Amino acid sequence: MATPPSSSTKPAGSYGEASIRVLKGLEPVKQRPGMYTRTDNPLHVIQEVIDNAADEALAGFGKRIAVTLHTDGSVSVDDDGRGIPFGLHPEEQVPVVEIVYTRLHAGGKFDKGAGGAYSFSGGLHGVGVSVTNALAKRLQVTVWREGQCASLAFSGGDVVEPLVVRPAERGERKQGTSVRAWPDAKYFESTELPRAELMHLLRSKAVLMPGVTVTLTTEKTGDTQTWLYKGGLRDYLSQGLAADPLVPLFEGEGYASGSESENFAEGEGVAWVLAFTEEGNVLRESYVNLIPTVAGGTHESGLKDGLFGAVKSFIDLHSLLPKGVKLMPEDVFSRASFVLSAKVLDPQFQGQTKERLNSRDALRLVSQFTRPPLELWLNQHVDFGKKLAELVIKQAQTRQRASQKVEKRKGSGVAVLPGKLTDCESRDLQLNEVFLVEGDSAGGSAKMGRDKETQAILPLRGKVLNAWEVERDRLFANNEIHDISVAIGVDPHGPNDSPDFSGLRYGKVCILSDADVDGSHIQVLLLTLFFRHFPKLIERGHVYIAKPPLFRVDAPARGKKPAAKIYALDQGELDATLDKLRKEGAKESAWSISRFKGLGEMSAEQLWETTLNPETRRLLPVAWGLLTFDETVGSFTKLMGKGEAASRRELMELHGDSVDVDV
Repeated sequence: MATPPSSSTKPAGSYGEASIRVLKGLEPVKQRPGMYTRTDNPLHVIQEVIDNAADEALAGFGKRIAVTLHTDGSVSVDDDGRGIPFGLHPEEQVPVVEIVYTRLHAGGKFDKGAGGAYSFSGGLHGVGVSVTNALAKRLQVTVWREGQCASLAFSGGDVVEPLVVRPAERGERKQGTSVRAWPDAKYFESTELPRAELMHLLRSKAVLMPGVTVTLTTEKTGDTQTWLYKGGLRDYLSQGLAADPLVPLFEGEGYASGSESENFAEGEGVAWVLAFTEEGNVLRESYVNLIPTVAGGTHESGLKDGLFGAVKSFIDLHSLLPKGVKLMPEDVFSRASFVLSAKVLDPQFQGQTKERLNSRDALRLVSQFTRPPLELWLNQHVDFGKKLAELVIKQAQTRQRASQKVEKRKGSGVAVLPGKLTDCESRDLQLNEVFLVEGDSAGGSAKMGRDKETQAILPLRGKVLNAWEVERDRLFANNEIHDISVAIGVDPHGPNDSPDFSGLRYGKVCILSDADVDGSHIQVLLLTLFFRHFPKLIERGHVYIAKPPLFRVDAPARGKKPAAKIYALDQGELDATLDKLRKEGAKESAWSISRFKGLGEMSAEQLWETTLNPETRRLLPVAWGLLTFDETVGSFTKLMGKGEAASRRELMELHGDSVDVDV
């Protein structure tokens, strides 16, 4: 007879207090470097150092940034800014320069109000150069400040040569910072810096900071390249255009002042230069506080909005639009080249690599400052305005002809559209989208708040049928599923079928439900329907999930930031928002929090701003994950199959502790 294990024996896979591991210092970065930076090469971690030097120049304290590629694989960045403080931090009692390089979420760019070290910068999270340090075999920092020179060195994020402070010698610089880093090869697919990208980054910094000299020196060849632009954005765009512009380049800038603008903080604004070409590739570059936003974002959307408003106003004023032609923003934007540099007090980026701006206010900021001067310029130069109008109208006619061809292939005998479908006016598959909305009340708000040109609304009554085990020839017995299929224009099909997509009426089919548990259940039921009976719709990338907010925070004015309404998707975002408000100096009692019980509670304007507006919403594409198709079928069967109660119970027992309950 086997003896039972003693109480002191620790069974395999046991879960207790000792199972919880707390990652300290820079360990999170080393464990998951891909969450903090690009891991294909070290350019982004070097860019973090360059951005710090650029922030000093942006703040008006530096005129030189020098980057050197050393023969030993290291990279150094020198500037003549104020130099990082190296005295003891008043609370931590550790040298400040050491804190900056060894602590996540520590930096001098959180205080954006009056008296802050940086009013406008790309540093937001305080994790930039600490990530560089964590992923470097060695990193040396030397600072010149207040007649002294301080130096220290790190290895893998840890201090290996403690801070040494000495009087600055005669002939040494008076102020500035020098950082030399050796990226650790184990964290990157390649340690080679992409030279073209690095040169483009440095050149753009010089363009955006007229009067600042930027150099790149390669020790191996002894070559030094220097960029110093006095013509700014205009010269840069002119040199990069692939074809002659149709009309003269249009440039300008605008910034908010405390007395003139109640909507934006003092100093927020934008500088831009625009060109329109009839052929060739367009050149588009955008920046926020000197950070290149290669994936665009809301500031580019603001330029698009302002540009469309100005050109459409000119065309309407001069009655230039032919009958039957409808203009869309893309008709104006498609042939536009631009360089756009926005200054935003507290920018919100998508991800730590800061490649896309998500700040909703940036759309209004850029649109407000670009539309009036462009409208004025067009009306002062009517001949050029008419040339531009002709180009835009030609683009619109080409787009409409393409969409009419698709319409003709549909043929006659199309099923009658459901009566509760509020359709859109456009027939352009690339632009059209339909929202499957939970309930009539939410459908009413969505109908009022939508863009009727391109957005259709189909309200659903109650919860959709669980279609996992429904035979395909019995699907249309359910009215909701029948209406969804007819509205979309695609018949139910299997994974190996070749359905007819010529009748597809919308490029995006968006599931829009409440941000609560019931809403999540409706999402699952609709995803089950699409996966089981419309798999090719998912495979072709037509299915999306819209993410409405669960909370609204009415935030008070603080520092340079005006009062604002801030939306949060869930409890985690709400907590982060409140924490940020506290750091900005808002009192606990100064804000109010509203929890949306459902989409029907939101006004049409709120629903548009948070969930329907293509430029500010969060829309998640539905696609195949890491599982194979058969594995995904197995997972759906466990979750949605009628005879799988035991499997679901097993899943809940295994993963129940991972669920957060919102009380």
